[in-house]
Amino acid sequence: MILLFASQNTHKRLEMASLLIPHEISMPKDFGLEFSFDETEPTFIGNALGKADHLFNLTGKPSIADDSGLVVDALDGAPGIFSARYGTDVFGRTLDSSEKNRYLLDNLKQVPREMRTARFVCAMALVVSPYRRYVVQETVEGYIADKPFGDGGFGYDPVFLIGETDRTMAELTDTEKNAISHRGLAARSMLAILDTIEQKEVFHVC
Repeated sequence: MILLFASQNTHKRLEMASLLIPHEISMPKDFGLEFSFDETEPTFIGNALGKADHLFNLTGKPSIADDSGLVVDALDGAPGIFSARYGTDVFGRTLDSSEKNRYLLDNLKQVPREMRTARFVCAMALVVSPYRRYVVQETVEGYIADKPFGDGGFGYDPVFLIGETDRTMAELTDTEKNAISHRGLAARSMLAILDTIEQKEVFHVC
């Protein structure tokens, strides 16, 4: 199935394409569209579904979207749904990934390891018609490290220690990361839904 991905982020599109094989992932700009969406919902699921709905309404084509972020217990769930914009209200501008990680670590300086529990969350939404809308959400548990480690991944990967291990997401290979990450888990759940949809279409079942 050809799916339109509700994003302008080429890096995320490549990751999504690798996770949703054999489905083809296109972007709005492939069709000459500039896509934007204000993430105003209070949940990851709400934002993912809002993006997928908006893109489907623009194009009439099967649309997929995700919304993901980092939830830190000691910070009352921050950065949460504001993960991409973390620190903007303090610094008056959008921070790059390394700046956001430094700001996060500064906010946790006095917090001991056992209280630095956190999780990555990924909600993924698929809209294939106004009456066929699907959503999944997956998490991966871990801790926030004392400092960044690893050169892989992106975003908060260098400061997120996986489970009880001493490895951050940024220290994993792409294959290792896709096997356990929140986005990888959500993609596998979505693949199961896509397989069911395609089987129904083959047999003309509504």
